[in-house]
Amino acid sequence: MLITFKRSGLLRLPVFITLAFALCFNAPTTSRAGRQQDSIQQTQRPRRVGSEEQKKQTGAPAPSSSPDEVDEGDVVRVDTQLVSVPAVVTDGTGHPLSNLKAENFQLLEDGQVQKITNFGTTDAPFEIALLLDTSGSTREDVGLIRDAANSFIAALRPGDRVGVVAFNSAQTEKEPIATVEVLSELTSDRQSLTNAIGNIGSSNGTPYYDALEKVADTIFKQPATDQVRRRAVVALTDGVDSQSNSDFGTAKLKLSRAGIACYFIQVNTEDFVEDRLMKDCQDDGRLKLSQRQLQRYRQLFGGKARAEDYQDFCQMGQFEKMSISRELYNLARREMNDLAKTSGGRSFIASDLSDARSAFARVAADIGTLYSLGYYPTNKARDGKFRAIQLQVKGVKEKAEIRARDGYYAPKR
Repeated sequence: MLITFKRSGLLRLPVFITLAFALCFNAPTTSRAGRQQDSIQQTQRPRRVGSEEQKKQTGAPAPSSSPDEVDEGDVVRVDTQLVSVPAVVTDGTGHPLSNLKAENFQLLEDGQVQKITNFGTTDAPFEIALLLDTSGSTREDVGLIRDAANSFIAALRPGDRVGVVAFNSAQTEKEPIATVEVLSELTSDRQSLTNAIGNIGSSNGTPYYDALEKVADTIFKQPATDQVRRRAVVALTDGVDSQSNSDFGTAKLKLSRAGIACYFIQVNTEDFVEDRLMKDCQDDGRLKLSQRQLQRYRQLFGGKARAEDYQDFCQMGQFEKMSISRELYNLARREMNDLAKTSGGRSFIASDLSDARSAFARVAADIGTLYSLGYYPTNKARDGKFRAIQLQVKGVKEKAEIRARDGYYAPKR
């Protein structure tokens, strides 16, 4: 959330990170909120019917024309929509069940059984978009982020691929602004990834929502295919956006449509930030909420408050500053938990940056238990409506608990 920070030479601001790890699944979700729409694959197939050759061979006239018949040279376009359903299955004690096969699963869409055409075990490769947000960082803090990210990558298998997205600052005529950069597209080249992580910089703001959009639009720009891979996004962050042009709803929809499961490592920076928000605006160590944050707060919580009432942060009272900060933090936590749940991912808590390495290990362990299922829905209607997904496990002695996406939105014509 670290928005505008003024400091003396001796004062440093600990980093808040959004290490958004897009752990690429064809996203699972457990709630209705992030209903994913997976990619549309279109195939063309020429079909010839009622030919003269048929008449010669059978002695019968060619069948009469019908709406399904196509002359030679015409093209029949068949739209197919691969729906991916990554899932984690555990027993009653929370231990993963990792030896299941495709026949152990039954998948229903709106109550209708679907044929599972794609199945990836927990050994299937995955793709990760690793988003590193270093706002107001120092060299030491960036070092903690680099170490945690490199340890995560080192734990991956040779076939897994990672893309790296980070924040940086760009100079404008008025002042530096926070930007989102793709430092590496998806690759399994560990040296390239190490170099990309070594190049992460720092920013004077947090375009968190913009970064999530960048993950969907750039890292996962190619639609899901029949090739079984697991996809996800993981964020090490406090989740408080300060600079984005986008908003949470737009970012969430794009991640959902790209089929990405979202994992968050939530870092608590609230006490540190609030302490500096309470300082006088002339103090070198103070923090200031950005105009975008103030207007977001007004729109969500301000009722009929006027926009001009949220123009000058320094004119606000201490109680009002504290109230706005707490509401934004609570909002961030709700958004992260919602996005994780609806995509089939999970949220973890990191007490501070020194806990980032162990938090990434917990994320990797959870992702390592992920199955990937896919099907082509029997309902071909392109009506934009929500389709409920229910995944069931059969043929196991233990009482199984499943975490998976609960549906998706059909495409529109």
